[in-house]
Amino acid sequence: MADLTHLPRLPGRPGRPGPPGGTGVSGPGTDADDAPDAVLRRLTARQGRATRITHTEHLPPRAGRHAEWPPGIRPEVTAALREAGIERPWAHQATAARHALDGESVVVATGTASGKSLAYLVPLLSAVLDGSEAPNGRGATALYLAPTKALAADQLRLVRELAAPLGSAVRPAVYDGDTPFEEREWIRQYGTYVLTNPDMLHRGILPSHPRWSSFLRALRYVVIDECHTYRGVFGSHVAQVVRRLRRLCARYGSEPVFLLASATAADPAVAAGRLTGVPVVEVADDASPRGELVFALWEPPLTELQGEKGAPVRRTATAETADLLTDLVRDEVRTVAFVRSRRGSELISVIAQDRLAETDRALAHRVAAYRGGYLPEERRALERALHSGELLGLAATTALELGVDVSGLDAVLICGYPGTRASLWQQAGRAGRAGQGALAVLVARDDPLDTYLVHHPEALFDQPVESTVLDPDNPYVLAPHLCAAAAELPLTDGDLALFGPAAPGLLPQLEAAKLLRRRTAAWHWTRRERAADLTDIRGGGGTPVQIVEADSGRLLGTVDASAAHSSVHEGAVHLHQGRSYLVRRLDLDDSVALVEPAAPTYSTVARDVTSVSVLETDLVVPWGAGRLCYGSVEVTHRVVSFLRRRLVTGEVLGETKLDLPPRTLRTRAVWWTVTEDQLDAARIGPEQLAGALHAAEHASIGMLPLFATCDRWDIGGVSVPLHADTLLPTVFVYDGHPGGAGFAERAFHTAREWLTATREAIAVCECTAGCPSCVQSPKCGNGNDPLHKRGAVRLLTALLSGAPDPGRAAGTPSTG
Repeated sequence: MADLTHLPRLPGRPGRPGPPGGTGVSGPGTDADDAPDAVLRRLTARQGRATRITHTEHLPPRAGRHAEWPPGIRPEVTAALREAGIERPWAHQATAARHALDGESVVVATGTASGKSLAYLVPLLSAVLDGSEAPNGRGATALYLAPTKALAADQLRLVRELAAPLGSAVRPAVYDGDTPFEEREWIRQYGTYVLTNPDMLHRGILPSHPRWSSFLRALRYVVIDECHTYRGVFGSHVAQVVRRLRRLCARYGSEPVFLLASATAADPAVAAGRLTGVPVVEVADDASPRGELVFALWEPPLTELQGEKGAPVRRTATAETADLLTDLVRDEVRTVAFVRSRRGSELISVIAQDRLAETDRALAHRVAAYRGGYLPEERRALERALHSGELLGLAATTALELGVDVSGLDAVLICGYPGTRASLWQQAGRAGRAGQGALAVLVARDDPLDTYLVHHPEALFDQPVESTVLDPDNPYVLAPHLCAAAAELPLTDGDLALFGPAAPGLLPQLEAAKLLRRRTAAWHWTRRERAADLTDIRGGGGTPVQIVEADSGRLLGTVDASAAHSSVHEGAVHLHQGRSYLVRRLDLDDSVALVEPAAPTYSTVARDVTSVSVLETDLVVPWGAGRLCYGSVEVTHRVVSFLRRRLVTGEVLGETKLDLPPRTLRTRAVWWTVTEDQLDAARIGPEQLAGALHAAEHASIGMLPLFATCDRWDIGGVSVPLHADTLLPTVFVYDGHPGGAGFAERAFHTAREWLTATREAIAVCECTAGCPSCVQSPKCGNGNDPLHKRGAVRLLTALLSGAPDPGRAAGTPSTG
């Protein structure tokens, strides 16, 4: 893959070409019929699909550049590499290893399948072998952090294969929530390379550090894989977990070197330094070879159906992706379809299985779903089947996006823009990992951002990946980690610099809350319960809801507490491994959802209503007579009903009311106001105002992921014709995480570009009165009523006419 920190425009590329021709270049080891161009031609030749491709991008193949391993690598390690068929490293691997051996923390930010694992494993294995000659037989140790269990399991397989010739000195082991208790003590005492995740480090390892003392005392390297995923609230939590780790290592006399890896990172050294709190050297010159990648943008066709308010309806991305997956599996093209939701992955696999079974039942069994919430043994079985080639097609959530080595994949389908360019390239890079040419297809959903992107390919292919947004100083993040640190070891004034400038100001508040108490020269945890349980670093919060089959009592899986109201409410359709269930009852007190087998012909979508109150305004920028603001808000929302939608077509069959308690959220938001004079100038009367504001809100939420490292479902919005706090017509867009996640702040600082793109997305849409491609939202609690498309365009035009020059966009502190 090309340097993903900036993808150049390729020479001679037309702006909006039609269906691809026959000029593709076959990748290494690829037959002409299996070349990505040929695969794409076969897809478009069926069912009159040629007009559905809006653009095709060709990334040409690239030759590799070798180097020599730096001095200091153990000869046993290089011999093991030769036994594995690796004679010489790529240049970036050798450079990263040299920095690691010199004791410098380093981030390897090269393309997918560029061998980043080898870049950190080689110096790591050398250090472990050096340590094996120590008197106690356990000198150097290493810790590996992965964002998902699947990635840790995959890395364990890799290191076992590579280290097999090295004997018993290298003892890798996975230590996570699935590790049997009888194995955990052995890992603590004898493991030399422990693979885990930030959650287990936070809840299991750091609070029990005395039992890990010999491991931490010898800790030489800490690997943080797929470091670009540590963004927003999750990334902010992980940054504080890493600081707690560094503090305990110092207590035991070690100062580990951090080795980070990511295929898709902007300003990787800056992002890695913010995550770890230490200076990090960047290695971003990718010297690995790459096969050709053909990347198609695909827009499903309009149907004869009408949606809410008579809006035209496109065929769903889910149905379109299921069709494409079916055809690719029939052609024995090994494919993963990435889907944004758990339900979507299940639906696509079910549809593909049913259609394959019509012609070949054996092929139907070679398609499956993969998502979070499965039991550990189910996940491992699917991973083995994918590695072995038993599975030809997989519909997966992002659990398989992150570095799992799936060599031999021919194609990737991406069902809906995944929210960031970083994730887009990460998913596209899953194909072609054995060096062959590969096909990637982005299937657009019917929403403003996807529609905009498939008609503006330059926004994907000519732009760098997003900067990683995280805020370790967020008090909602920092406070529980200060408590956890104090519970691990009493917190001294000398420790506070490690946790950032906001730490000293939080300690009196924690003492007032009777969480910490100052005794002599240190702060102590005062309670009996575990301080690590104060926070869920994934940002969900609360006890996960168990999904239980009512009649048998069998546990099917879990869902985060924050998602339970909308996903496992009474009457919800729940899919698991291709089987359908209806939720009979949601017990919030016991965190259990009881389900029963069913075969509904519909899916369910929850609806909620939301209100916002302003707590504090931090920054204000005048936009003509209007104002752009940023600050703290309290959001109250409540799931009030759910829709039943027909499978495949998405047709709404009915709505059912729900009675669930409200939830409140204190977070950060950006908001803008307009005056009566501006409304008069825009020719927006009282009868149009609510619809214009509502349409502008929906479209701006849909477009924000293009400007902030977020997903549409990470943010929310509210529009009010007369807000009680601003006393003006107001549109709010807020972070969907306690304390904020940095998305609203990014929106504030890019508001001119963000709202300009929003206005354009609405204006160029071909519909008459508003549709999912421009102003309708799939999660609107008001049934997308009222909406006024033309009023939204005039409203945003009036607002943008007063936008200040970019140099003034930073804003000034509010005086009231």
